[in-house]
Amino acid sequence: MIAREEIRRQLHNCLLEAKYDRWEKYYRRGKVRDMYLLPGKRILITTDRQSAFDHVLGAIPLKGQVLNRIALHWFEKTTDIVPNHVIAVPDPNVTVAKELKMLPVEIVVRRYLTGASDTAIWTYYSRGVREYCGHKLPDSMVKNQPFDRAIITPTTKSEVHDELISPEEVVAQGLVPKETWKRVEEIALALFQRGTELAAERGLILVDTKYEMGLDKEGRITVADEIHTPDSSRYWIKDTYAERFAHGEEPESLDKEFLRLWLREKGISDTNIPKLDDEIRIQVAERYVDLYERVTGQTFNAELSDEPVTKRIEKNIRRYFD
Repeated sequence: MIAREEIRRQLHNCLLEAKYDRWEKYYRRGKVRDMYLLPGKRILITTDRQSAFDHVLGAIPLKGQVLNRIALHWFEKTTDIVPNHVIAVPDPNVTVAKELKMLPVEIVVRRYLTGASDTAIWTYYSRGVREYCGHKLPDSMVKNQPFDRAIITPTTKSEVHDELISPEEVVAQGLVPKETWKRVEEIALALFQRGTELAAERGLILVDTKYEMGLDKEGRITVADEIHTPDSSRYWIKDTYAERFAHGEEPESLDKEFLRLWLREKGISDTNIPKLDDEIRIQVAERYVDLYERVTGQTFNAELSDEPVTKRIEKNIRRYFD
């Protein structure tokens, strides 16, 4: 695993934004990714921005590299299930992707009753809600307990805050045609099953995740954005889950859930956004790197340089504009 001191040296060479003036007319900004829309494709640049509870909190060293590489790993592991949007990866932070007609719904798959966000299934359940996104939940469940099977709990897409919706409402509201949605659900469950199996081989539990899908120019369903990264998924350590669950303790987590809990302890709210100090930034970076190595079974070889990361990326994507 990369040394803590190497992570520390990157604290001041993080990628908060990848906006280049000469290509500004193609530029769009997302929550974590910056992108450039070109004919038939888009350049997706995974930044080091860290968000939680719908707030951007700062930058985590090497996070963009980790997320981009984990997503590529999973895209390669699932090509037999569904096509993906990857054309090329010209830089550790960059994926050149096919332009798709995106479905206006995020497909969230959950296997456990957990979560800390306002829209998390545990948050609703703890308030007495027993129907969530069209699923009737049994009484007497406890936090972090598994469901009998994986369930799909979609959300509509929003720049501000995603809204919960049931699969039946997705079709009834005309967001996705019935036959297309049926196939989307099949693909999502197959992707989740593959992720569950491969994560288990690496000593991890894939707890929940979200997928984004679209249609390519031939009308084929294609998975986009990212798969099974720590920003889109929750992972627990398999070996300690059962004992910790039996004692009512939180599972060991390798995603950003521990950061959410840290923020809650700091009293995050719309008027109080705690500043990420260097120590927590390093801890988060270490967790991202650790997850990469656990999931892939490979050593994370970071692209380290004193050159500003924005300069490196600019050189590596220039040919797509030329």
